[in-house]
Amino acid sequence: MRSTDRSAAWEQADLIGNPHAAADKAERVRKMFAAIARHYDLNNRLHSLGRDQVWRRRAVALCRVRSDDHVLDVACGTGDLTEAFVCAGPASVTGVDFTLEMLAIARAKAQNRIGRPGIPIPTFVHADALSLPLADQSFDIVSIAFGIRNVSDPAAALREFHRVLRPRGRLLVLEFNQPSNPIVRWMNQVYTARIMPATASFIARDRSGAYHYLPRSVSTFLNTAEFTHLLGQCSFARISIQRFTMGICAAYLAHKDGE
Repeated sequence: MRSTDRSAAWEQADLIGNPHAAADKAERVRKMFAAIARHYDLNNRLHSLGRDQVWRRRAVALCRVRSDDHVLDVACGTGDLTEAFVCAGPASVTGVDFTLEMLAIARAKAQNRIGRPGIPIPTFVHADALSLPLADQSFDIVSIAFGIRNVSDPAAALREFHRVLRPRGRLLVLEFNQPSNPIVRWMNQVYTARIMPATASFIARDRSGAYHYLPRSVSTFLNTAEFTHLLGQCSFARISIQRFTMGICAAYLAHKDGE
């Protein structure tokens, strides 16, 4: 499915301040992901030098997936983290996203698994992270990769994740991070703010402003301490952080204590 709306989701003026404060952020995010869906995987591989898939596999390993686990991957996009969970051998995996264009790609990729014994075919659901059409306490693992900063209300999303998790369930949040080393941080900022937006926009032929929004959304999002505090406010416990590739990416593992 291709979007026919060619107007920009994010103009330069929108990104001078904090894009997370935009009243219509959710619709802007949906529009930009619809615009870049077809080239999303290619840009991820190229601009992370292939590390994005390594980050996903390492994050999944932190969850210690069991054969009887039921996994929910929120903001699943084109299904890369969903696939990583499928390969870990759980009982089932469900991917959720609110952009139809991204889900169409995820479903097409999943079809390639039909007929392979022992590998569950993921189920995909078109839904918003803030209002999941799923029963209370129905999943053992909930994940979201590079998506929590894109929801309009991260706290509300975390409360939804807590609701659908079973007691002693695990929440995995994979997100970009500001490296603590000042030299690495400076190099990363130059790359993400200047080089990546130009090359990624060219590859995707994007006019939505997506690849200008994405680095700005990272630099204006909660830092590690603030996000950890938010997880605690949303009733998650036993929170740990694993940083990848010199701190460019961080995986948060949190738990819903037994009730």
